Amino acid sequence: MNLKGQPVRVGDLVHQAERAISPEVIAFYCDTFGDRNSVYARDGVAPPLLYHSEVYAHLERWYLRNLVGNLHARQEWLLFAPIRAGSTVRTRSTVIERYRKRDRDFVVNEVDYCDEGGRLLVRSRTHQSFLADLPKAEGAYVVDRASAEKKERRAVGEGDGPELEPVELRVDLATCWRFSGPARNYHTDPDEAKKLGFPDVVVQGMLSTCLASQVMGNAHGMGWLAGGRMDLKLVNVLWGGERVRARAKLRSENAEGAFTRREYEIWVEKDDAKRTIVSVGVASALPP
Repeated sequence: MNLKGQPVRVGDLVHQAERAISPEVIAFYCDTFGDRNSVYARDGVAPPLLYHSEVYAHLERWYLRNLVGNLHARQEWLLFAPIRAGSTVRTRSTVIERYRKRDRDFVVNEVDYCDEGGRLLVRSRTHQSFLADLPKAEGAYVVDRASAEKKERRAVGEGDGPELEPVELRVDLATCWRFSGPARNYHTDPDEAKKLGFPDVVVQGMLSTCLASQVMGNAHGMGWLAGGRMDLKLVNVLWGGERVRARAKLRSENAEGAFTRREYEIWVEKDDAKRTIVSVGVASALPP
């Protein structure tokens, strides 16, 4: 059942909308991340993840009823064509999959972003997980700092491929508000976070994917905006106030028609002693 008490089925149309690609929206996004990619002004395009959280526009229609401890588990992005500044994008959100993994139920919501002529520009797939049962101890945190820090360190960045220029960001509460506000929720407010089983503000998982996109866009320009692919698993909690770094290292080069697609291991790590991994996966792009 969703938050409205209705069943959540594969094939459910969640919502459709139109979004303006205005100078103000672009500037707000770029200022939030310090994203100064020259391709935006030069070619009159917007950051491809400009409306990164469109999937959450009507979460009451597809979120399961048990909100305590819900987590963004995985995020996929497919970029087919650039989003033009000054245009209008039409979005369509659909439930495309449901599955159970250990003690969690997963719902996958796909959002298509199309131009006014119907051309598919961007597609996102969000894997959201929900606890199958409530925690046994009332008031216990589903995820706390100590348990998160005990997670096994993942081996990333191995191999001798060249590394792209990283992107760093301190995710203070002002950044959380810019990214997940203006409403008070567990991504912006400590008290709201405690209501859902977290000891502090949980930075929205989509932020990691935006940083990873920035790394790829800086290196590949239009080859990222028209042809980029990303699949990230969100493996640890990023808390409000922490600093993170997005990195990518070349894994392979493969022919794709007349072009060569470059595939990278990509990850976002905390700026702490252990370089705790927040998200990890693969991304690829065509030449600039």
